[in-house]
Amino acid sequence: PSGMVLTARGKFFSNGLDVAQLMQLAPDATKQFNRDLVRAFGRLVTLPVPTVAAVNGHAFAGGAVLALTCDWRVMRADRGWICMSEVDAKVPIGSGPMAMLRAKLPAATVRDAVLAGKRYAADEAIAAGWADTKAPEDGLLAAALDIVRPLTEKDRGIYRSLKRTLWADLGRAFGLDL
Repeated sequence: PSGMVLTARGKFFSNGLDVAQLMQLAPDATKQFNRDLVRAFGRLVTLPVPTVAAVNGHAFAGGAVLALTCDWRVMRADRGWICMSEVDAKVPIGSGPMAMLRAKLPAATVRDAVLAGKRYAADEAIAAGWADTKAPEDGLLAAALDIVRPLTEKDRGIYRSLKRTLWADLGRAFGLDL
């Protein structure tokens, strides 16, 4: 039996990429980093086990996309936003992350997230499709485990097949040969 809960410590789930650091990379290193990142996102979305993101705090940009790689998302009830901040940071969104947004979120949510940089706290995130539920900080991991635990007995072979079929277009957008 297996499943995965993805979380972090502190007040941030993930602030996304360190753009200033990436700007210092040589062009070839930047291209390789981008290839590796989108491949990692694609592998996470098609991981052959149930996955839950326990979003313990802010999830901005790449961190929001990372949360979307999971099958379910639990947000901390009292703190943290999930958002795509690229419009304010003046950073384009790559085709893989954009495909993730389109595949996992309703069209109006994608529009507001991408073009307005709208920030979603837990209740709004649930209503908009970013999150499935919320929990207090001290119950966040337990809530994520409550989701994943009953699913861990599912057959990994069929889970692999179903997730690859469900997310085939998304996997291809992330460079996977499914």
